[in-house]
Amino acid sequence: MKKLIYVMAISALAFQACNGGNKDAKESADSLNMAKDTTTNAMATGGIAVDEADAKFTTQAAVGGMAEVELGKMALEKSSNPQVKEFATMMVKDHGMANTELMAIAKQKNITLPTTVDDEHKKKMEDLSKKSGADFDKAYVDAMVGGHKSTLKLMEDESRDGKDADLKSFATKTAPVVQSHLVMINKINDSMK
Repeated sequence: MKKLIYVMAISALAFQACNGGNKDAKESADSLNMAKDTTTNAMATGGIAVDEADAKFTTQAAVGGMAEVELGKMALEKSSNPQVKEFATMMVKDHGMANTELMAIAKQKNITLPTTVDDEHKKKMEDLSKKSGADFDKAYVDAMVGGHKSTLKLMEDESRDGKDADLKSFATKTAPVVQSHLVMINKINDSMK
């Protein structure tokens, strides 16, 4: 029976790998985490120590955090607005620290994280890379307002509904930081009108 489960798990992973060519990094990580779900084939995969919703939160938070750091670095290169540069510096520092903490939790829980941003964030980066001057600043600020609203909701939802104590604690600790970023970027946005 163990051999059958093992063969089925390997077959499923191979099938996913063959069909994963058109998935972005987040979708691939989510697929790998589903394959590691402890309720189905822990013997073959080592299992993950969290439920599916917590694993998806982790991959989504990781993608968002990576995007904030990369977009922050781009803003540091392209912006001439001191407020935008100050905010971008904060994004690189704060989201970089949060990413490191999230990676440690994910490793402990055997959660596969994406190694690059998803297609949505890649497109946003490509669009921003084509802009310069005030057009870049406005587009970056708009992206940061929208991104921080969705990240705040993600953190608040996990803080309230998460099952894993470590991830719930991470979200609870991170939400006020994201809230402060949102307040700051809204002020920058208002000053640019």
